[in-house]
Amino acid sequence: MPVRKCGVLAVVVSVALGLVTSALPMAAQGAGARYPVAAPLDQYLMEKNAEVALARSAAPVSISGGAEVLVLGRDGYTTVAPGGNGFVCLVERSFAAAVDFPEFWNPKIRGPICVNPEAAKTYLQVVRLEAKLAMAGKSREEIAAALKTAWEKKELTEPGVGAMSYMMSKKQYLGDEGHSWHPHLMWFAAGDAAKSWGANVEGSPVMAAPDLGDRMTIFLVAVGKWSDGTAAPVM
Repeated sequence: MPVRKCGVLAVVVSVALGLVTSALPMAAQGAGARYPVAAPLDQYLMEKNAEVALARSAAPVSISGGAEVLVLGRDGYTTVAPGGNGFVCLVERSFAAAVDFPEFWNPKIRGPICVNPEAAKTYLQVVRLEAKLAMAGKSREEIAAALKTAWEKKELTEPGVGAMSYMMSKKQYLGDEGHSWHPHLMWFAAGDAAKSWGANVEGSPVMAAPDLGDRMTIFLVAVGKWSDGTAAPVM
């Protein structure tokens, strides 16, 4: 399921969308990849209250304060705080990425994200399945095969209109090169939809990368403030 990009976009998108796409095919990584195998599972876990706080930092408190919160455990993600506004906040780990992401097993990655109701019904189900498989000790190849089977059995659903998320945490760590990068919003669209959104063209603030293995395109727009209201670095 490789996603190929080139030039400046390859650098920007591989950092900004590190948790949902990648720049290199699996064959190019092999044993020489920085993170060729999973770390001990404890390294992907966090103290519960710290994870809840980090998850809520993905969006302004007006959104995250009323959201359901998930925490990662040895059986995958479970709800630890009920919500009332339809949003779901969690901290994605490296294995929320496409399976050919070079840092797929990087235990340092923490990606606070709050998804809206449509994304919770679609995109989030992919993330939860990947996490469950990873925490069960499955290899990257086994995770890829399981995802393929789930799509074929229609156990997973392509995102519908309006599926989106907030990733505005000042404490996010999206990869070894970009770290916190920039606060941003993401939208998820079914299939290869970059052209219809006017993404990846000169002057457009919209970046996009297809994750066709998961049957979607991820769109990204950077914003000028972190979720706590402080100014973010200028792109």
